[in-house]
Amino acid sequence: MGPEEFRRAGHELVDWVADYRLGVRDLPVRAQVSPGDVLSALAPVPPESPEPLAALIADLDQVIVPGLTHTQHPGNFAWFPSNASLSSVLGDIVAGGLGALGLSWQSAPALTELEQVVCDWARQLCGLSAGWKGTITDGASTACFVALLVARERATDGCQRRGGLQAEPSPLTVYCSAEAHSSVVKAVLLAGYGADNLRPVPVRRPGREMDVAALDALMTADVAGGRRPAAVVATSGTTATTAFDPLADVCAVAQSHGAVVHVDAAMAGSAMLLPEHRGLFDGIEGATSLSWNPHKWLGSVLETSLFYVQDPGPLVSVMATDPSYLRSARDGSVVQYRDWGLPLGRRFRALRLWSLLRLEGAEAIRARLRRDLANAQRLATLVEQAPGWQLVAPVRLQTVCVLHVPEGPEGPDLDAHTLKWCEAVNASGAAHLTPAVVDDRWVVRISIGSETTEWSDVEAMWRLVERVAASS
Repeated sequence: MGPEEFRRAGHELVDWVADYRLGVRDLPVRAQVSPGDVLSALAPVPPESPEPLAALIADLDQVIVPGLTHTQHPGNFAWFPSNASLSSVLGDIVAGGLGALGLSWQSAPALTELEQVVCDWARQLCGLSAGWKGTITDGASTACFVALLVARERATDGCQRRGGLQAEPSPLTVYCSAEAHSSVVKAVLLAGYGADNLRPVPVRRPGREMDVAALDALMTADVAGGRRPAAVVATSGTTATTAFDPLADVCAVAQSHGAVVHVDAAMAGSAMLLPEHRGLFDGIEGATSLSWNPHKWLGSVLETSLFYVQDPGPLVSVMATDPSYLRSARDGSVVQYRDWGLPLGRRFRALRLWSLLRLEGAEAIRARLRRDLANAQRLATLVEQAPGWQLVAPVRLQTVCVLHVPEGPEGPDLDAHTLKWCEAVNASGAAHLTPAVVDDRWVVRISIGSETTEWSDVEAMWRLVERVAASS
């Protein structure tokens, strides 16, 4: 495909995307397919000759779109916001069109330096000190994994250069809230600590934040038992209830035991753009590293996650690679982002966030976040006023966790009732919610934050939930 053919096809596909966004409200939120439906609808062998764009678009309409749960839908209240603002989509188009190869500063100076600028813009918008230096990775899960690799090497004075953890005289331990994201467990396993050396810390009620006294007790017991605390993963905005671990206290306890602190603020990090909500992150300057995802609530296209460190030196010492074919006279005087994470070749991800911030402006983004926060509080009021309904956890941001408790069912029967009415709402196509287990009990999370969701959409969802739960 040459540039002129690309121009014509690109115009048509941009029109298709715009039409999809205009019409997404009229689609059922949840995918309407069964396992294998998409697989069987697509050609089993690759084409030997070019096909017309019209055939590709027909498959988009008839196969791909019905096989999606539409996260850009105003009735999407599932998981977490996954906004792909069209201003960010434009940046993604440019990134793909340029096809820059981010192997090193030398291979794409603009890729590296725009990433530096965008990470610093986001730092400023979040009110973080100038000491934080950032990079863009694919997600908070990868950031947590890298942070734990760095913590491992710090605690062992660089065991990867010797015999690895197998040669260490005593095991390293990692600590996190019992309600931390599952990616923390995966990172602990992949980084070689072992499941036996992960310590889930109990949470306090009703806020569900990490119990710092319990953290201190666990770390003290491990030291007495010959283990070495290496890292604490603190969560700012847990997945189920958006609980916030007390960062100042966590950092103080970790420091007293010689451990570092990584802060996972994957969804909730966007709230740092709002000065009135920065109190939730008090103490963050005492952490060693931080990750949050502009590709969630903020509005960037997926795989745009920010990973910050207070000191890049330990990160680079662990992750650096120096193949002869990438050496240049600029080494030592420029940032080489291949030494800040796992990939060698990197996409021009910064264009997505740069485009979003420039074309939307920070104040418009703040206004949208405040809208969602206000809508969550209005919904919480409706829940509290409704007979038979409970708020399961405090509403700190935009996630409202609810439980319907009719007369009669208890224990497993109440769980079955919760799952039944939630599935009925999702099957209706009008809204999409996700259940989650809190205190060994199924509840339903209502995550408000889709770019197109207004109060009228939230209210309509709640009236549907009330009707369906009453009849289930």
